[in-house]
Amino acid sequence: MERYSVHLKLLGMAVLWGASWPMGRMLGQSLPPLTGGAVRFVLASVLLLGWLFARSRFATLAVLSARQWLGLAVAASVGVCGYAVFFMLGLQTMPAGKAAVVVALNPVLTLLLATWFFGERLNAKILAGMLLAVGGAIMVVTQGQPLTVLSGGIKAGEWLIFGCVVCWAAYTLIGRAVLRGIDALTVTTATSFIGALMLSAVALWTDGIPFEAIAAMDGRGWTALVWLVIGATVLAYAWYFEGVKTLGAGSAAAYITLVPIFGVLSSA
Repeated sequence: MERYSVHLKLLGMAVLWGASWPMGRMLGQSLPPLTGGAVRFVLASVLLLGWLFARSRFATLAVLSARQWLGLAVAASVGVCGYAVFFMLGLQTMPAGKAAVVVALNPVLTLLLATWFFGERLNAKILAGMLLAVGGAIMVVTQGQPLTVLSGGIKAGEWLIFGCVVCWAAYTLIGRAVLRGIDALTVTTATSFIGALMLSAVALWTDGIPFEAIAAMDGRGWTALVWLVIGATVLAYAWYFEGVKTLGAGSAAAYITLVPIFGVLSSA
């Protein structure tokens, strides 16, 4: 029964992350992109810290070793800071629905690396699914002309979103290693908090402190921010790492193939 619950949470994660693409584009129209990403993770960290305090009074953080903190910091640098930079900058240059489709490459890269590093199994059905995911992503990104991949047809926006794929695959695999002995909520809270600090430093360096832009945000901008903070970060990140811990990196990442479906639908 617990495994069914995890599968349902991963399905919910796909819905939340699918909708995060148009929401991220909306937020990027209200705030400088890196500032928007930093505000998102700072607010999410506050909520996650409150959730963790209510559950364990931070006892799960207090027992972490120096090695575990180092692993969490590395995970945060790629899965929060790196991912948010590529995510927000990429959405400035390409449609949200198209960007969401590129993420179909995510489980492919994650599973290949999980097979290499952790010995997770591959079979004919998995390989067929991977080929479909890659083929579908290429068809959409190149607008039905896959041969343009060989002639420089992929633009900067696509490469930025592919940076999200690389960052998330690394985050998943580092998280799988770090999760030994640590619950999913603690991992999510720690990486979000550390990543928020890193991302805030990057945003401060590039954007300064745009108080005027924050004060001038309209309803669409605040709606996008609330969705990204509560849905796409607090809930979705925690559910994802619970899936990684229970089902393995490859199986949990496979649910990301559903993100483009919900991403295209919500973008439309």
